[in-house]
Amino acid sequence: MALPRGPNQRWSLDFVSNVLADGRSFRVLVVVDDFTRECLALVVDSSLSGRRVARELDRLIDA
Repeated sequence: MALPRGPNQRWSLDFVSNVLADGRSFRVLVVVDDFTRECLALVVDSSLSGRRVARELDRLIDA
């Protein structure tokens, strides 16, 4: 895989999940620019659907 040569050429996405002390779980969508290593988004919710992920990515692209 070729290395990015500038910002916004490649993003990495990951999900992190955890559970609160009261038993409620939550997920975090993490979006990082691979060139700058900047965290572009942290989206936290109890559930993250594919539609929600697409909406957040569209928001980042439009920004």
